[in-house]
Amino acid sequence: MTVALIDSGFGLLSTAGWLRHLAPELDLLLLLDPEGAPWGPKSASFVTDRLLTAAHLAAERGAEAIVVPCNTATVTAIDALRATFEPRIPVIGTVPAVKPAAATGQSLAVWATVRTTASAYQERLIADFASGVPVARVACPGLAEAIDHGDTAAAAEAIADAAERTPRNCDAVVLGCTHYPLVAQQILQSLPAGTTLYDSAEAVARQVLRRTDRTGEAGGGPGSVDVVLSGRPGLLPMAAHAYPVGRALATAARVPREALLSATTRALATAPAI
Repeated sequence: MTVALIDSGFGLLSTAGWLRHLAPELDLLLLLDPEGAPWGPKSASFVTDRLLTAAHLAAERGAEAIVVPCNTATVTAIDALRATFEPRIPVIGTVPAVKPAAATGQSLAVWATVRTTASAYQERLIADFASGVPVARVACPGLAEAIDHGDTAAAAEAIADAAERTPRNCDAVVLGCTHYPLVAQQILQSLPAGTTLYDSAEAVARQVLRRTDRTGEAGGGPGSVDVVLSGRPGLLPMAAHAYPVGRALATAARVPREALLSATTRALATAPAI
């Protein structure tokens, strides 16, 4: 069975890693768009066209599920994808983990890209699930781009800037961009001790398994990991090797749990990030 994941850059790595950890027998098709990246500042029509093009290619390659592990792409084009491919092929999007974070009743911050932070989408999410809970909106300019380039110094600078603008009394930080779990260790180190990080990659992976009737953690494998770069077969860019999950996916190995950020965590990641 083939599951396709579509994103402009490395935002798909964490969800792909969870799928590889939970169901290593699956064949994964990773569709990145280095020629069109980053999608964040692009128009809605541009993002929709790139997503639909990649999804049609995934369907031609026999994908039995299509995953959009990108918040911007989900809010922009998930309806168009579902109208085109469902019910024949399930389409699974990504939503920041505001709901479980807010359920604790504690104060929280949402770290996201500049575009997502300013979006009506994020405001609706907060209004729907975090009404009455103190929520700080923290834009993280340049962080996703630094992660895509494997630029340790630039990522550290962006994290330090975001941490400085995060209220010290926040009990939790929601990672509102799918790139950010790749630098979870650095993010946690920048925040007060005891801060909880919330991420959605594990939940998205488990939703994929539910939608494809694979409800248990399977022990088979290994399946293949194929990469498409802006429509052409390729390899994961070398910058992906800066992250444990990227290195594991590049070798089609099963991804160990310690290379992944759990849905919620207060512990520093044991594996180095970048």
